[in-house]
Amino acid sequence: QVQLVESGGGLVQAGGSLRLSCVASGNNFSLNIMGWYRQAPGKQRELVASTGSGGSTSYADSVKGRFTISRDNAKNTVYLQMNSLKPEDTGVYYCKIRIAISGNAYWGQGTQVTVSS
Repeated sequence: QVQLVESGGGLVQAGGSLRLSCVASGNNFSLNIMGWYRQAPGKQRELVASTGSGGSTSYADSVKGRFTISRDNAKNTVYLQMNSLKPEDTGVYYCKIRIAISGNAYWGQGTQVTVSS
C-alpha cells in the first residue's frame, strides 16, 4: 500500500501562484508515473499534468505554459507549480501514483485550490 500526502493548496487571487507538493511512501519512487488531477464542483476529475520515470512531462491544454510538474526522486516528492492562476483552476487537486512494477494506482486525499476573481 502506497500513501500519498498532498499539501500547498489554499486561496489565491487570480494571477497568483501556488505550489503543490505530494510525498509518496514506498520504494522505487523514480520508476513510477506521477500525476496531478483536479476536480471542480459538479465536474469530472481531469488530468492536469503527469511525469514519467524518465522525467517526461505532459499537460492539459488548459494549463500549458502556466503549470509545471516536477519531481524530486530523492525525496519521493512530486510538485505542481501553478502560475497565472485563473478562477477556472479552482477545485480539489489530487496526486496519483501508478506503480511501475505492479500497475496499481493510488490517490492522495486531495488539497483544495480556490482562485478568486
